[in-house]
Amino acid sequence: MAVPVVDPSLNSSSVAAEPAVAEVPRRSRRRPARADVLAIGAYALLGVLVCLNYWGDVQHRVSSHLPTDHSWFEWLFAHGAHSVRHLENPLFTVRQNAPDGVNMMANTSLLGVTLPLAPLTLLFGPQVTYALYLGAALSATAATSYWALSRHLVRSRAAAFVGGAFLGFAPGVVHHANGQPNFVSNFLLPLIVARVLRLGEPGRWRRNGIVLGLLVAYQVFINEEMLLLTALACLVVVVAYAVQRPRAAREQAGTFLAATGVGGGLALLLTAYPIWFQFNGPQSYRGLQGGVFHSWGEDLMAFVTFARDTVAGDEAVEKTIGLTEQNSWFGWPLVLVALVALVLLVRRSLPARIVAVLVVLFSVAAIGPKVRFDGVETGVDGPWAYVPNDLPLVEMMMPTRLTLVVAGALGVLLALAWNALSGTGRPPVPAQRTGNDPGPASPRSGLTRRRWLRGAGYAAIVAALLPLFPRPLPAQRIDPPPHFITAGGWRPYVPAGRTLVPVPIPSNVHGLTTLRWSALTGQEFPIPGGYFIGPNERGAGVFGAPNRPTTRLIYATMDANQVPAVTDEDRRRAVEDLRHWRASVVVLGAGPREPVLRELMTALLGPPQRVDDVWLWDVR
Repeated sequence: MAVPVVDPSLNSSSVAAEPAVAEVPRRSRRRPARADVLAIGAYALLGVLVCLNYWGDVQHRVSSHLPTDHSWFEWLFAHGAHSVRHLENPLFTVRQNAPDGVNMMANTSLLGVTLPLAPLTLLFGPQVTYALYLGAALSATAATSYWALSRHLVRSRAAAFVGGAFLGFAPGVVHHANGQPNFVSNFLLPLIVARVLRLGEPGRWRRNGIVLGLLVAYQVFINEEMLLLTALACLVVVVAYAVQRPRAAREQAGTFLAATGVGGGLALLLTAYPIWFQFNGPQSYRGLQGGVFHSWGEDLMAFVTFARDTVAGDEAVEKTIGLTEQNSWFGWPLVLVALVALVLLVRRSLPARIVAVLVVLFSVAAIGPKVRFDGVETGVDGPWAYVPNDLPLVEMMMPTRLTLVVAGALGVLLALAWNALSGTGRPPVPAQRTGNDPGPASPRSGLTRRRWLRGAGYAAIVAALLPLFPRPLPAQRIDPPPHFITAGGWRPYVPAGRTLVPVPIPSNVHGLTTLRWSALTGQEFPIPGGYFIGPNERGAGVFGAPNRPTTRLIYATMDANQVPAVTDEDRRRAVEDLRHWRASVVVLGAGPREPVLRELMTALLGPPQRVDDVWLWDVR
């Protein structure tokens, strides 16, 4: 259905009546207006601000909140460049978790970004590409949101700017920018939503369906989870519209379904093999072991709490509510303003009513299996208590991420509210008075009152948003790889078909620095272990490679900072593990655990060589 998404409050001459819901005329200009350029420029500056701490030393800084995720995505940019440079299948790689490899479609591979940006990565390295893209993705999401709002929902450019800024830089989105750029890569989602709402346009079902199919297919290679959330939100929007406008829905149903069929068929055609590879290719898996994310529900206090990375946020609050994702940390002023806006708009605005449905439905659904309040889990069951852990597609979702839909709905609501405030008409001309007839009250007083109310409304929205202004993301320094690695000193030791075994072996807990050895050298040598999701012996998804005896021994030594007694059985297993990994050389660089790790590896493999700035065991 071509859901009419105009804000009815634009008809300010009769605010008490339910006005007609016709679409906002789409602006036909091809060139952006000055306001458009200023809006996009402001968004770009915000993107630079959020990433500012990285640019102080881009080669040696990672997120201090999620350093491992940050390093993983740097590795992904290197993967895209390696795939393009060597013309390899980007859906699978053996450059990590050698010799078994990693199914990239079954991980957050971001192929829709890493492959097009391969030339940039080859020129400047994955650290520069990561920092550039992170800020650009935030800004681009705000820009496409601004475009969709200004072209299809509101007439006020200022209203579209406010809504776009929130959609691109909402607290939950900026929180994910700490090492998870796939969750800030939402620039296609406003375009997808706008196209869905136009599927019922008469005479354009084929074109609309094709455009939607192309957008959906591309989004599959950016973030499937955000695509699923968007699809659920669109489903709710369409159903809510059909309930409130049944006659119009019936008239447009045929065109809508035809366009949906074209779009769905095209998207399936373009993504059929990659999706098959994701669920049936090598190193694929079925769900995460134990439904580990199902307990990640939203704390009720989180809705009125300021997120850590906002100017009003405080890290101390995480000790109360917890370190879960801050998707709904909107702060109490925005929640209050949103409630008032809904009360004032819901009776006369169809979009506001649909927004209300989205907010209520997805806020409740995000609670999780148990209701949590201020960091305390109550005994009250939440909606996810009735969702099986192994339900297909849903099995890997976190309930808290459903509030990202709420954030999107609030961005639309802010645009609607600002637009309603700006949509006043001219006051009526007073009739001529005669004799002692005092006539009606002066229109000046009514105009003054409206101006005062409008100013108060603007001030309330600004006051609610200012505390959410993003701060630069926290970053920490990380040591560069050894010169032996970056200068190519490893090349004589690692022939084709063999691996370089870094110590510690990378995992989702240990080996952050050694994972970067692979990323920052263009993945020219394969490594065992890594940071990814792959199958265990039962086919369920687990983080990282199954630990082998030598891996467990290395990690235990690091955790205790003490070398355990090494037995002949440990040495025999170490040889078996090296053969399994097809190792040709074991390399230990500088680090806080270097002394105990060198003592351990010496006990297992014998005395090392000192080559350049590393300790090396040639095991060929």
